[in-house]
Amino acid sequence: MTAKELQKRGAKAEMLRVLQTEDGVFYSESAEGKILYRVIADDQETSCTCADFTRNSKKDPGFQCKHILSVLNCVPTGEVEPALYLERKKPKLDERFIISIENQDFVRFQGLLDLGHQKGISQVEVEPLQLPTKENGNFAICKATVISKSGESFTDVGDANPQNCSSKVAKHLLRLASTRAIARSLRTFTNIGYTCLEELADLNDVVGNGPKSGSKPKAAKPAGKKPNVSKPAQSKSKTGKSGSNAKSTSQADQIETNNSGNSDGNGSGNGRSKTQAVGKQPAMSEAQKRAIYNLSRRRGISVEDLEQMSVDAYGLSVENLSSKDASAFIRNLQQAA
Repeated sequence: MTAKELQKRGAKAEMLRVLQTEDGVFYSESAEGKILYRVIADDQETSCTCADFTRNSKKDPGFQCKHILSVLNCVPTGEVEPALYLERKKPKLDERFIISIENQDFVRFQGLLDLGHQKGISQVEVEPLQLPTKENGNFAICKATVISKSGESFTDVGDANPQNCSSKVAKHLLRLASTRAIARSLRTFTNIGYTCLEELADLNDVVGNGPKSGSKPKAAKPAGKKPNVSKPAQSKSKTGKSGSNAKSTSQADQIETNNSGNSDGNGSGNGRSKTQAVGKQPAMSEAQKRAIYNLSRRRGISVEDLEQMSVDAYGLSVENLSSKDASAFIRNLQQAA
């Protein structure tokens, strides 16, 4: 190679940028700035991945392309530009799927599913624990397991019955229980603290359309007793443990009660009426009992505390709960997450 050619090659080398990674590897960009060539320049080896070096080094072992020259020109003076590492796109919940109701944020099922796929879902399995029948009060329970691509699994349960869902989906209780179970598993998998919108009792009431006729069964009134509206103090003394029952009521039922204006005339509810209504209801099923104890273990609630919660809310131990009270108890444990 003539001196003129060497001079021309050296002039081009001075225009090229050199990048160095943390492990000491050099890269020299092409003249167009579109390609990076890996350059080795040390005492043992001098090489480059460009086509010019590959072609000419076979004829001349001491050949140095402009990329090698650019690295050699930078190393002695320390003028090396550090390489920039691009970060991977982080999974993020789309804000379009976040709904604000009564100053509280909820997430739609579609948003959880979208975020789950961003984080890498490998498989979703659903197992029906109880099919809805007349004997169990049309109470459906499903268990869902979300498996990630890394092999981690996240399991939770979901339930549905005519009392904790909209009348529009009351004919599809098993599907709704499956959706709720998947939603709770996805919340654990994606580390999302928002309650899923599909977990709420009646979406029409929560959104603000007002309670529909027949959408919420009223508590049975004691025989021979009339609602006492003019004496709030006496009504308060008859409520018994209604304060605890109010705490265990689901959020959707609370909103519905507020909107209805306490039309039953007994404030937050009559404890004696609820006790009488319980006697007419079917007993809790084995699937409901398993769901209650499984949820309590996941929430870190001891057996003693669980019994106390049941007594405070319903005046009964867990073993003696009715199917309806067990359904409400399961919802309360789910919302405690």
